[in-house]
Amino acid sequence: MIVVKNLHKSFKLFASPRERLKEALTGKSHHSQHIALEGVSFEVASGEVLGVLGRNGAGKSTLLKLLTGVMMPDEGTLQIDGRVTGLLELGTGFNPELSGIDNITINALMLGMSHADIDRHRDAIIDFCELGEYIHEPLRTYSSGMVMRLGFAIAIHADPACFLVDEALSVGDGYFQQKCIKRIRQFKQEGGAILFVSHDLNAVKVLCDRAIVLEGGRLIHDGDPEGAVNQYNRIMAEQAEGDDLRDGEAGAFGTQEVVVTHCQLQGQDSQSPMIASGEILEVQLHLKANATLEEIALGVLLRDRYGQDIFGQNTHQHKQTLSMREGEERVVIVRIKADIAPGKYTLSAALHSSDHHLDDCYWWHDSLKTFEVAGYRYSKFSGFCRLDCAFDLGHSV
Repeated sequence: MIVVKNLHKSFKLFASPRERLKEALTGKSHHSQHIALEGVSFEVASGEVLGVLGRNGAGKSTLLKLLTGVMMPDEGTLQIDGRVTGLLELGTGFNPELSGIDNITINALMLGMSHADIDRHRDAIIDFCELGEYIHEPLRTYSSGMVMRLGFAIAIHADPACFLVDEALSVGDGYFQQKCIKRIRQFKQEGGAILFVSHDLNAVKVLCDRAIVLEGGRLIHDGDPEGAVNQYNRIMAEQAEGDDLRDGEAGAFGTQEVVVTHCQLQGQDSQSPMIASGEILEVQLHLKANATLEEIALGVLLRDRYGQDIFGQNTHQHKQTLSMREGEERVVIVRIKADIAPGKYTLSAALHSSDHHLDDCYWWHDSLKTFEVAGYRYSKFSGFCRLDCAFDLGHSV
């Protein structure tokens, strides 16, 4: 559906409008070159959802603009079978002074729909966005969530072969986001190709078949979503730590000011990594400090076999303070009531300051240990985890 080969795109950066004018008049260079994309290649098959990850400035927006034809590449080729539509920057293609109903026509024409197409889909678009009487009000009176509703409804009804979804989807309320996700899955089942650009890592894991990671305009990872998310987390930690970040043990990264030297995981009763749903999971972590640190947050994260985050918490969120002196060693035990569904899981662990690993990442290890939940200690349930639930059966009337 989409074939991208050796894509290059760069921009001229001028220190001021005067420098731009000088270059235009003299023909001499007065600019610096910013490389937005360099040698990017990938393919997206029919019925496939490709996640796109990368920190701000990595080249994600440039890539989407090239795919939608807003910009042209300097080098490389783009082959797209069919119409491409997308939900990119909120408000793109809308006139804030016109009503929602009028903006349907304007935006749909910009997406390549004919007037006959618009007439055929108008009622479906209005029904899907669920704006009620606001559909007749000027767009300037809309909230960002309402604009997103309208934009998504138009784009998904434009009969695209490929659908591009950017962070705009994140502004909607929970109900409408679920509705959009359901429609995206339906679009995929019908054979549509999707590029999903998001910082919602769990959504990438759940929705995407593959994911790529961009860094500095280059594609540095193309593979399963779990591996892409781990690569992205590493990049974000490196950004927070700068040049001080260095590799520790295999699979771990961080400044190494404090590290986990050993980890043991087992059920409190089973005394093995095979536990029953509802059993206490004990995680024993051996810490060693290579520097004196007044504030250390120790965190753990459980993921299911699909790489979805099931539960995570750290000592900072638990309002507990951990400090260590240089050379000190300590054993910390984390106990988790694993009221989760049977299946295979991984445990990741991290040491950092404050609330998350983007603040002074000392040590991080994805999928440090694996364990399995088999059978139920208490009553059976459906879904990911057990929640408090009671049935009031009432009485005969």
